[in-house]
Amino acid sequence: MDTIINLAGIGDSVLGYLVPFLFVLTLVVFFHELGHFLVARWCGIGVKVFSIGFGPEIFGFNDRHGTRWRLSWIPLGGYVKFIDDDNVASAGQKSLDSLSPEDCARSFQAKPVSARAAVVAAGPIANFILAIVIFTAIFSLFGERVTAAKVDVVNPGTAAARAGFVAGDTVISIDGQKIESFGEMQRIVGTSPDRDLHFVVERGGKTVEIVATPERKEITDRFGNTLRIGLLGIQRTAAPDNWTLQRHDPITAFGMAVKECYFVVTRSLGYLYDVVTGREAADQLGGPIRIAQVSGQVATAGFVALLNLAAIISVSIGLLNLFPIPMLDGGHLLFYGIEGLRGRPLSEYSQEIGFRIGLAFVLMLMVFATWNDLIHLKFL
Repeated sequence: MDTIINLAGIGDSVLGYLVPFLFVLTLVVFFHELGHFLVARWCGIGVKVFSIGFGPEIFGFNDRHGTRWRLSWIPLGGYVKFIDDDNVASAGQKSLDSLSPEDCARSFQAKPVSARAAVVAAGPIANFILAIVIFTAIFSLFGERVTAAKVDVVNPGTAAARAGFVAGDTVISIDGQKIESFGEMQRIVGTSPDRDLHFVVERGGKTVEIVATPERKEITDRFGNTLRIGLLGIQRTAAPDNWTLQRHDPITAFGMAVKECYFVVTRSLGYLYDVVTGREAADQLGGPIRIAQVSGQVATAGFVALLNLAAIISVSIGLLNLFPIPMLDGGHLLFYGIEGLRGRPLSEYSQEIGFRIGLAFVLMLMVFATWNDLIHLKFL
């Protein structure tokens, strides 16, 4: 009986991760592929298949333009297949001689390089647009709980104590950036371990400049995940009177949304730079399993939190796809840029070698990310 109860508990746990994961990934992938699809249609390119997922089809339908819209069994991405594509990765095209004159005119490869580049770039751009729309909706409709960047407690022996912070200080700016809430200050400090930060604080009606270096610490969040972040050692009292719920007008919310996307991009690039330079370990890189795990955890905090995660992942996927790696959208854009400069495309052999190298890199990255996922696995 205990075994049956345990198995039932495992089933509930997996389902609790799977449903939020499918919601987040399907939303992000759908809008990415929709960007490719819409611009392709505007450019007069024939689209054979619009698929969410890979592998055998679960269900689908044909629209009046002959495009097959389908949902497939393997929910780890999606694709738009053009009328002259040999495969779902658009890594090769059929010979135009094998197409009818009508299909040849609607083929992807028959379009000018500017149109092809626009179609490819539309996917990542759609991801950024989706994220901005979600962030704007959250800031305007649901708002955010904020409190002033005031220091109520300075823990002894910490970086803040050594730098000269005292209880009652209110942080005005960090490295010249205006600080409007304690959460904003936390985020800058958390993403800047071992880096000197220049604070301007208000103390007794006067401004004081402080240079402090957040210490790199390992903490465990409420879900049991281990995180490495920067800590100063200051606290804000969690009294209800110290917190307010702020909803913003659409224009202000839009500006905040763009700023939020910019933060995700710079933070992602900064982390990758730190990995390359040896300042950070690469064990924080994750794949589908980690996304599923985090989706399930975040879903327990509510639907708005899950939407916020979807926006963050959408920015990350848009950024990743712009990397100049063959097999990714950025790799295609690299080839089109070279074609634009040369006045003719690279040879089929050169492109094939590029795609093989890109495929090998992507597969190695997937294996590495999955290994990290399995090491940190906390499903059960």
